[in-house]
Amino acid sequence: MIEIDIPGFGSLRLERLILDYNGTIAVDGQPVQEVKERLIALARHVEIHVLTADTFGGVEKKLSDIPCKIHVLPVEAQDKGKMEYVDRLGADRAVCIGNGRNDVMMLKKAALGIAVMQDEGAAASAVLSADVVVTDILFALDLISNQMRLTATLRS
Repeated sequence: MIEIDIPGFGSLRLERLILDYNGTIAVDGQPVQEVKERLIALARHVEIHVLTADTFGGVEKKLSDIPCKIHVLPVEAQDKGKMEYVDRLGADRAVCIGNGRNDVMMLKKAALGIAVMQDEGAAASAVLSADVVVTDILFALDLISNQMRLTATLRS
């Protein structure tokens, strides 16, 4: 678990990291370089879950060396499917990271929502639904690891 007390924002007790795959930890179906190392390090503190439609195929093989649970979503109503998944795990103990319209509901629901704007861009609604917006998945993962950065961004 990762515990962070942020003045004016509240106390976070994060047990799970829930990630969108394409556009967030992968670009064009391929994991972003250095993501694996960061996720392996974070897995010592939180459960990691990856949500995907597996558009390009082979996500399980691509993430086989990362201690994570992969959940493949049906094509329809992905936004609702992601939100329900987060709900089942406990949204109040989750940090969610995504970039698309189908991530909006989970970003809003999570104790901490982070929108990532990389090569694929980010839906304006995802940006507006997040607590924090970053330009790189590595920055997002580093925020979770380096709690002083997160506190500096979110404190009032």
